[in-house]
Amino acid sequence: MGVLALLWGSTFLWIKLALDGLSPAQVTFTRCALGSVVLLVLCLSGRRGLPRDRVTWGHIVVAAFFCNALPFALFSVGEQTVDSGVAGVLNATTPLWSLLIGLAIGTERRLHPARLGGLLLGFAGTLLIFAPWGRAGLVSWGAAAMLGAAASYAVAFAYMGRHLVGKGTATIALSASQLLAATGLSALALPLGGLTAVHPGPAALSAVVVLGVFATGITFHLTYRLIADEGATNASTVGYLLPVVSVGLGAIVLHENVGLRTVAGMAVVLVGVGLTRRPARPRADAGAAAGSVAVGGCSR
Repeated sequence: MGVLALLWGSTFLWIKLALDGLSPAQVTFTRCALGSVVLLVLCLSGRRGLPRDRVTWGHIVVAAFFCNALPFALFSVGEQTVDSGVAGVLNATTPLWSLLIGLAIGTERRLHPARLGGLLLGFAGTLLIFAPWGRAGLVSWGAAAMLGAAASYAVAFAYMGRHLVGKGTATIALSASQLLAATGLSALALPLGGLTAVHPGPAALSAVVVLGVFATGITFHLTYRLIADEGATNASTVGYLLPVVSVGLGAIVLHENVGLRTVAGMAVVLVGVGLTRRPARPRADAGAAAGSVAVGGCSR
């Protein structure tokens, strides 16, 4: 989760730089294409074959739309008009969307109070860090696009957890296949503003390469691993760590000033994420039942 937060936390920066020389559709297509190449190489080197049955590929295409093509395009559109602080807060709504979807479809049947408190604390900490009140773009089409992208991620995480993870296909093969499908989907959108002549400079080209290889390819595989290991809602809580990473890197690398409010927000976020990752205590009756099963010689 730490590595994922470090890589994913830089996404908005690379998108901003890439948009100086490329259109949103071109950024979306290029990052998907580069990410899929990276994961396909890892598949080949690890001798992992891609799925072959039509049912799995059908699920992959649906997941690619909601997890890659749609949110990537919405983020690229939204970042043209939305303040970075507003973008950070809206992006951090993904865990809350994931919680609501989990409750709706039944994957979150027993929500531990500490876990719910952690989710709410994480979002409160994000609000403290960015302080979006009074910032430009809070009520705009760009903000709506960002909110839609965050919700799309939550839908995708739940779908991937239910239909793709744990079905016998390696996560590296699933992530490579999904980014390959996302590349095809984003290519369909190129006629809508993606075929215009552009003259990107070295900064824009470097940004889109880093965005595709690291902030898309490697990041997406780590996301798949996290969904497989801990479930969709727990995987989505990495969104709360992104502002902590971006603010921390700004202070360390760029020597940016960090106020008391921001430090307090970072602390609240870390406490909230810690609560979401706290294992629930086993019930006493469950422990007794497990003991009786073990005595009877039928333990798993």
